Amino acid sequence: MSGAAHVPGACAKGGAPGVAGPEAAREVIDWYRHHARDLPWRRPGTSPYAVLVCEVMSQQTPVERVLPAWREWMSRWPDPAALAAADAGEVLRVWGRLGYPRRALRLMETARVVVEQHDGVLPQEAASLLALPGVGPYTAGAVLAFALGRRALALDTNVRRVLARAHTGTALAPPTLTRAETTRAGALQPGSDAEGSAWSAAVMELGALVCTARAPRCEQCPWRERCAWLAAGRPADEHAGRRRTQTWHGTDRQARGLVMARLREAPPGAVVGREALLEAAALAGARASRAGQASEPDRDQPGRALAGLLADGLVVSEDGGHTFRLP
Repeated sequence: MSGAAHVPGACAKGGAPGVAGPEAAREVIDWYRHHARDLPWRRPGTSPYAVLVCEVMSQQTPVERVLPAWREWMSRWPDPAALAAADAGEVLRVWGRLGYPRRALRLMETARVVVEQHDGVLPQEAASLLALPGVGPYTAGAVLAFALGRRALALDTNVRRVLARAHTGTALAPPTLTRAETTRAGALQPGSDAEGSAWSAAVMELGALVCTARAPRCEQCPWRERCAWLAAGRPADEHAGRRRTQTWHGTDRQARGLVMARLREAPPGAVVGREALLEAAALAGARASRAGQASEPDRDQPGRALAGLLADGLVVSEDGGHTFRLP
């Protein structure tokens, strides 16, 4: 998601045209130094744990929604030991409307492993990071690059889009990350830790602010003279037919979110009746109908949503399913 700007030095790669080579790396890193957003997790002294929390929160979630949740989280649980000892219900309350609340529970699991196996300090090697619950290649790379200043790839949607356009001339990256993309990105990234980590942060920020999916500001791009997609006349997305349309209204995700919202409204430790939660979940179908996205409500959806939350450990019942509460 973000990284501290490191002062670039000389890149060891040759001066090939396009976005490869030391000149292209210097251009995007210099752009980042002048245009990067002032985000709290980028400031000096931010711990690797704080960056990890930010990265997990930021998955499929805009920065403006992450900021207040991250600040409250870090004020309550500033290190893995504090989070490991936290109440799961409170953690889910702070997580709020960030979506995919299982991520919050995985962060708690990670904190417990860090306390039990790493003396409460987030590990600083890729293999150890990848062994933590819920930490995949992107999250591990982001911690290494943005918190520890290492040369590591953090290939999120923004980075993949920038490199697809600038290097390969395609409007958007394929729906699924490919080995070829990873190989290309590794070849384009400068070789030193300082430049490599700065490049990762810079390309990500370029995608977030300038090389956006729907309305790219090509005139503001430091790579506008090098961009293969711009030179080709900004062709359409060749993978459009393979992409799934993201929906929200009327989905099980929305129904689950409405149940969680109802439970977060209750006082800590309080229970909410099954019928009240089913009524909350049923609003997903009603809202979908108003949005013109469903002709008939899915009558099984409320029960399915509640059962799924129970199976995922996001809600608990101590009376056979008559009432529920947060863990």
